[in-house]
Amino acid sequence: MSLIITDDCINCDVCEPECPNSAISQGEEIYEIDPNLCTECVGHYDEPQCVQVCPVDCIPLDPNHVESQDELMEKYKIITGQA
Repeated sequence: MSLIITDDCINCDVCEPECPNSAISQGEEIYEIDPNLCTECVGHYDEPQCVQVCPVDCIPLDPNHVESQDELMEKYKIITGQA
């Protein structure tokens, strides 16, 4: 499952540089996560780094993009050119 940034985002800029897949970018009003690039840091880290640094806890799992750990790993391999 990819992650999503909710409207509780305060645009503090700490999540974007933590994303190893460049899935986080500034949207019109708040930061956004591209579900095609988000692997929940699978392949890079044990836990999603954006969630770890978010001071307002506004990055939950995205129920609209459900993926298994195996699917996230396959996405990671494609994104990093290991597929």
